[in-house]
Amino acid sequence: MPVQLEFAKGHGTMNDFVVLSDPDGSFDPSPAQVRFLCDRRAGVGADGVLRAVPARFIEGWAGKPELWFMDYRNADGSLAEMCGNGVRVFLVFLKAAGLVPADVESVTIGTRAGVRIGTYLPAGGVRVWMGRPAVEEPAVEVSVGSHTWRARAVDVGNPHAVSVVDADRLRSLDLTRMPAWSPSDAFANGVNLEFITPVGANELRMRVFERGVGETFSCGTGTVAAASAFAADHGETEAEYVVHVPGGSVRVELAGGDAYLSGPAEIVYHGTIVVPEEEHRG
Repeated sequence: MPVQLEFAKGHGTMNDFVVLSDPDGSFDPSPAQVRFLCDRRAGVGADGVLRAVPARFIEGWAGKPELWFMDYRNADGSLAEMCGNGVRVFLVFLKAAGLVPADVESVTIGTRAGVRIGTYLPAGGVRVWMGRPAVEEPAVEVSVGSHTWRARAVDVGNPHAVSVVDADRLRSLDLTRMPAWSPSDAFANGVNLEFITPVGANELRMRVFERGVGETFSCGTGTVAAASAFAADHGETEAEYVVHVPGGSVRVELAGGDAYLSGPAEIVYHGTIVVPEEEHRG
């Protein structure tokens, strides 16, 4: 039987998501269902799916069972540990849907990368504690066409490789295909690839190829990785950066080993969609 879903559509700096509410843990979408929902012609269209589900329904979750869990899927149906823009959209959705009190100032949620804490900003947007990024020495090489750059691997709960390129190269990069990396076994579960260039004091410009999606207008964890890698290149441990992406700008704060991401997020519409029978599992 086809299944009819209610959904919301949201975005953070044009990194867009289909958001589903699943308070009783009854709808665990298959990869095919996720691909259908994210299809920009046959479905809703998005870079990924966010399912709001109580953490007690997530297999292997050892934290507080009553937390809302951000069950994130990439557009190709694969699971992902974290999504920085997705967290902000998820938190805005929780409040708009009445799943948290309207006057709450901060919310702790579960993700596959652990808990994340979001604070609603008075002027709009959300500031999220993004954990403690782990930055490695630049021991990876990333290639686009005939050009190769050294890259730092950065773990922000999900894997990243950050390369610094010049401004002209950043504009002309062909990211219609996945870049290559070496050694090829450096990222067993794939990687998000960020290309950055400084454009001013404490300002970076970035493009990104996200695993399971392709080039996107923005990647929240990628901006944190970019700022963390750039700070490490310059021997900084306490820093604040504005990171410009094709979809807008966000702010990354690095302090005491912790990272915080601030930026806009909004729900732009609600709707219903019928998932075709061949896409419905069980």
